[in-house]
Amino acid sequence: MHNTSASHIRPMRPGELGTALQWAAREGWNPGLHDAACFCAADPQGFLVGLVGGEPIACISVVRYGADYGFLGLYIVQPEYRGRGHGWALWQAGMAHLGARAVGLDGVVAQQANYRRSGFALAHRNVRYQGAARHGGGGGAVDLRTLDWQQVLDCDRPCFPAGRGAFLHAWVHQDGHRALGLMQGGRLAAYGVIRPCLQGYKIGPLIADDAAQAETLLRALMACVPEGSAVFLDVPQPNAAAVALAEGCGMAPMFETARMYKGASRLPDMQRTFGIGTFELG
Repeated sequence: MHNTSASHIRPMRPGELGTALQWAAREGWNPGLHDAACFCAADPQGFLVGLVGGEPIACISVVRYGADYGFLGLYIVQPEYRGRGHGWALWQAGMAHLGARAVGLDGVVAQQANYRRSGFALAHRNVRYQGAARHGGGGGAVDLRTLDWQQVLDCDRPCFPAGRGAFLHAWVHQDGHRALGLMQGGRLAAYGVIRPCLQGYKIGPLIADDAAQAETLLRALMACVPEGSAVFLDVPQPNAAAVALAEGCGMAPMFETARMYKGASRLPDMQRTFGIGTFELG
């Protein structure tokens, strides 16, 4: 718990993360309908709120993935309280919560210079693509929930700087989410999740050994939602095959973030990452 002259900062209480996601919706970030429960599973203490006069006015997520890595997101100050130091106080409290861990974030491009001043370095751009769900193709996918869970963890591990088993388990098993995989040679070679959002559906993570698997899985996930529905895929720009896949499916860029890291010695495998899990938690 932290006190500042500008505001009072504390961990969020049950239900307050829903308020933060409503703020995210107003910012145009289009959160998932069930994100709050899944986010809390990742790190129940990883969400801070700033208050003035007892009223929430700012939020930040600082989720700890084990002892070595954390991810910062959901960094919002209510418009009428901006420019008064509340955001900076919350940032400092959040970074203190993460301690000596390496930290990642997906920041809006306009804030890159501010993040650099706090020691973050640009790793790559992520671009959100939007399209319409098409049905057809995508054969051979299996329900991820029927597989040995260790297979899922092994498939995901090279594509994230730390293990994220608690978050993934909640993400895959959440009612309303669909999680599919492709097997090859007795191992899970690709997996993806599609979830309902305030607008349409987001796909992520989308992890695959190659572009052909990613395309099969993308089509299988699209087939899980009504044809013509809006679908979104957050693509890491270093993966040229992922960019080509999104564009080949008729999707168009609509939003961009800067993936930045502070103190990260090991970066994830972006060539197997065709879709980011979530900008809020990495």
